[in-house]
Amino acid sequence: MSDNKAPETIRCKRAYEKAEKSDGYRVLVDRIWPRGVRKETLALDAWQKELAPSNKLRRWFGHDPQRWAGFYQKYFRELKEKQQTIDELLEACGDRPLTLVYAAKDDEHNNAVALKKFLEEYIADSQQT
Repeated sequence: MSDNKAPETIRCKRAYEKAEKSDGYRVLVDRIWPRGVRKETLALDAWQKELAPSNKLRRWFGHDPQRWAGFYQKYFRELKEKQQTIDELLEACGDRPLTLVYAAKDDEHNNAVALKKFLEEYIADSQQT
């Protein structure tokens, strides 16, 4: 991260939940648009398909909680290759809250939850240097 700005908070929120002003910077982090949701309803600031897991990884995971540990480890490896995109996301967000929007039904085992953990570690590491 170039200027040490970090989001006030990072949250995850389903695409089917109502957008709120307190969400701050809202970014869809899925490769595929959420089924049945209109663009206006989602009220996004950005759609970062590049930060979604690869199709191969997404299919392998299949939202199987038993594959969660393996999924997020493989996903973290993918994310480490996307430092510029991550820096651009954090720069665009600034110090506002960051809300990672996703469509998965499982609130605990999805790419937004994994991305949130990755971003928190990434920010902590960059603030130490």
